[in-house]
Amino acid sequence: MTRKLITRIHAVAGGLAFLFILTFFTATVISEVFLSQETVSTVKTSIVYAFIGFIPIMAVVGGTGFKLGGKSPHPLITSKRRRMPFIALNGLLVLVPSALFLANKAGSNSFDEWFYYVQALELAAGATNLTLMGLNIRDGLMLTKKIKTRV
Repeated sequence: MTRKLITRIHAVAGGLAFLFILTFFTATVISEVFLSQETVSTVKTSIVYAFIGFIPIMAVVGGTGFKLGGKSPHPLITSKRRRMPFIALNGLLVLVPSALFLANKAGSNSFDEWFYYVQALELAAGATNLTLMGLNIRDGLMLTKKIKTRV
């Protein structure tokens, strides 16, 4: 595979991963604030099913990112490389377990204080990953000269 193709795959997968998390976050907030508990339950279940597509996309982002970055000392690549463990650990240790817990609680119509504590944790972790991924996207765009570098 050529570097150009790997770069394109990385960009598309990164964009999709960001959109997945943004969709999870937005659907959660809208359903929690404006819609019924039945809709919240549907959203929570749908997020878990969406992992079937989301997790492989994140693996592609990570794999292609490591392939592209290699051991480069470039500051933008170093920044992206530093953020990735936080994004991955936040996803694996907070977001995935929270989503499974919330889907289970919502599915049994158990909207108790634990549901809302974990929901708040999940939203904070999701906002953190959106921010970190957004910074990675920005740095990737700077690396490929799609946007101007920082002054």
